[in-house]
Amino acid sequence: MLLEGKNAIIYGAGGGIGGGVARTFAREGATVFLVGRTRESLAAVAADIAAAGGSAEVTVVDALDEQAVDEHARAVASEAGSIDVSFNLISRGDVQGIPLVDLTAADFAGAVTTGLMANFHTARAAAGHMVEQGSGVILTLTSGSARGTMPLMGNTGPADAATETFMRYLAAELGPHGVRVVGLYTAGVPETLTPTSTSPASSFRVESTAAMTEQADSQAPTRRSATRSKKEDQPWPARSYCSADMRPRCWKSISVRPSPRSVRTTVISS
Repeated sequence: MLLEGKNAIIYGAGGGIGGGVARTFAREGATVFLVGRTRESLAAVAADIAAAGGSAEVTVVDALDEQAVDEHARAVASEAGSIDVSFNLISRGDVQGIPLVDLTAADFAGAVTTGLMANFHTARAAAGHMVEQGSGVILTLTSGSARGTMPLMGNTGPADAATETFMRYLAAELGPHGVRVVGLYTAGVPETLTPTSTSPASSFRVESTAAMTEQADSQAPTRRSATRSKKEDQPWPARSYCSADMRPRCWKSISVRPSPRSVRTTVISS
């Protein structure tokens, strides 16, 4: 198993992608610490993991609560002996389907601030322990919108870019200490996008999962089908931000298929 003996904190573990990652990490041998704001959704993921023979602990923490995040990380490090993986998968409240000039200041700044500060809190909380132990991986989720130019993506591009820039600078500081920082790009996930979650003005508005999959296929940068066969399945793009002197040890990718319950782990060596 790829993660046997490892301890992983997953923020936003009660969501579609977070739950899928948590189940996969546990299946690969990790002890997973599930963190989020809603105990019920976290408990459901923990129950799935336990039923499959894995180990999971649930803690209700808001990733925007700096003190609570720090205290939780210290507790995990003390109890488990290490923090090997920290993965931030919280929801930011992105607003899409509206021209940038029509966004309110609050709507524009919301996902940018939430995503950046949540990742700052969780990455910093883990980084101190990882530097001390000389190893660890800090993961975050962004998308090609960080460097793209697609219209009507709202505040997603600025939010992704802000987080990605922070992670890139963080990698430059942590790389020499043996800590990797990796940004994951993923395409649309059918189970996380519903007709009510998209704006009436959006060109990406969907009426069904099937319609969403069809649209994602036509717009995904990788041009890989969301319904492709297992033989065709390849990892979604991941970006490593490790510093140059750490590069031989940096290139690891977490591959996320469009179905949150079908998340798998892939290790890629350079």
